Amino acid sequence: MTFSIIAHEERTGRVGIAVASRFFAVGARTAFIRTGVGAIASQGLFNPYYGPRGLALLAAGASADDTARLLTSADAGRDLRQVHVMDRWGRFAAFTGAKCTSWSGHLVKPSYSVAGNVLAGPKVIEEVAAAYEKGAQTPFARRLIAAMRAGEQAGGDKRGRQSASLLIHDDQEYSLLDVRADDHADPLGELERLEAIARQSWVHFRRVLPNRHDPDGVLDDGQADARINASRAEGYE
Repeated sequence: MTFSIIAHEERTGRVGIAVASRFFAVGARTAFIRTGVGAIASQGLFNPYYGPRGLALLAAGASADDTARLLTSADAGRDLRQVHVMDRWGRFAAFTGAKCTSWSGHLVKPSYSVAGNVLAGPKVIEEVAAAYEKGAQTPFARRLIAAMRAGEQAGGDKRGRQSASLLIHDDQEYSLLDVRADDHADPLGELERLEAIARQSWVHFRRVLPNRHDPDGVLDDGQADARINASRAEGYE
């Protein structure tokens, strides 16, 4: 029902998950990231516990391989599930159940993984991977969306499209970007629009919020405005 990419941008340290599906509000149940711990995308006939349980395993020191194995081995429905995982060391693993509806499969690469089920064919995840690699000079959020666009153009979810989401974390415990199109005729197009708005507003405002280096954030309105304006002048990728 879904295809997704988990990626680690080594240059910035950012971790992101982009997902698209012919399913309502796919991002609400599919994408999970915890800063400094790892990331999980759970799909197919998804098990809602894979996200929280997987992050708990990763937080306890489990590898991506071990996390995927432990989640699925304990689940009687594993043959209908699909999951891919990134651990704190930037290693990736994936599992596609033997009874996931055709076409289903995954790719695991050194800095990203792609997985999908009920797709038009293997070309979908191959094109996601190819576009992601080709977009190395593109800012991370737009690179992830462009990769998903390539998968959609290769046929995507063979039932059609309905929702998409983009979740990105940097070194803070809360997300850098979390945008969703829960029910939309062109969900990836809507993500592109929301990401552009966030790049003009939210990402600059975020720089005055409490963070690891400044636990109170900027409390003076004048200083906050100055920092936001400086951030806009500096630009954002």
